[in-house]
Amino acid sequence: MKSTFITARSDLLEGTVAQRLTVPWWSFTKTVLATAALRLVAQGRLRLDGPFNGRPYTLRHLLQHRAGVPDYGSLSSYHEAVRRGEKPWDVGTLLDQVKPDRLEFKPGQGWQYSNVGYLFVRQKIEEVTGRDIGSALKQLIFDALGLMSVRVAATVEDLAATAWGNKSGYDPGWVYHGLLIGTADDAVRFLHRLILGDVLPSAILAEMTTPVPLGGPLPNRPWEATGYGLGLMIGRFASAGPTLGHSGAGPASVSAVYHFGGLNEPRTVAAFAEEKDEGLTEYEAARLARA
Repeated sequence: MKSTFITARSDLLEGTVAQRLTVPWWSFTKTVLATAALRLVAQGRLRLDGPFNGRPYTLRHLLQHRAGVPDYGSLSSYHEAVRRGEKPWDVGTLLDQVKPDRLEFKPGQGWQYSNVGYLFVRQKIEEVTGRDIGSALKQLIFDALGLMSVRVAATVEDLAATAWGNKSGYDPGWVYHGLLIGTADDAVRFLHRLILGDVLPSAILAEMTTPVPLGGPLPNRPWEATGYGLGLMIGRFASAGPTLGHSGAGPASVSAVYHFGGLNEPRTVAAFAEEKDEGLTEYEAARLARA
C-alpha cells in the first residue's frame, strides 16, 4: 500500500488541512534541544567545551553523541516494559538500568547514538533556565519564531490527538529527553530559520553544522555519506546533494526534516508518515526538495 505523507516545504508554507495536522516529531526533537542548549551557550549560561556536571565529557560530546554515554535502546527490560504498556519508569530507575557512568568509550574517541545523553541535555536546560522543558523551549525558541503548534507530548492522550492517533496507547514518558509534537509547517519553519542564521550566532551555528564523518551509504535509505553535527544528521543524499536535519521513528510513525542547501533553490522539507521505515520519509523529503 502506498504511504500517505504529511509534508511541508519552505517555499510553500501557505498551509493546507493536512499540513495543519499535528504529528510526532520523534528524534527531530534532538535538533530543537541542541538549539536550545546552544542558545544558552550564546548567552554565556552554558559552556560547550567545559566539563559537564563534573563528568569526563562535555556538552559538545553529548550533542554529537561522542560522550560514550550508553543508551536504553539496547535494554531488553526497557522494550519489554514498553510492550506491556507499563507506566514509564522514573528517571532514577532508568539510570539504574542504564548505568550511564560506565562509558562505552573515552569521550571524543567514538560515536554512539544516545537518548540518555540527550536526557542529560534536557535536564541541564531545565536546571539553567529554572523551567520545565516545554516552557524553556517556548521561551528560548518557539515564541521568537512564532511556532504556535509545537509542544511537548506529556500524556497518552496528547499522542492520541495527533494525525494518526495512538492505537497502541504508547506513553511519551518513555522518551526521556522529551517528545515534541507540532505541524509539518512549523518543523520546516524552525529548521529553515535555524539554517538561515535567525536563531544562533554565526560562529555557534558553524559549530553546530560541522559534522564528524560517520561513513555511508546506508541500505534502503538515500544517504550516500553520513555524519553528525550538534543535534543534526549531516551528509549527502544521492538524489539531492548536501543534506542536514534529522530523521525520527516511534511506534507507528516516522519523520524526516531536512535542509537541502546544494539545490539551485535551497529548500527545507518535512515529511511524516504512518510507517516504521525512516527511509520512506527521507526519500519523500528528497523527492519534494527536487520537485
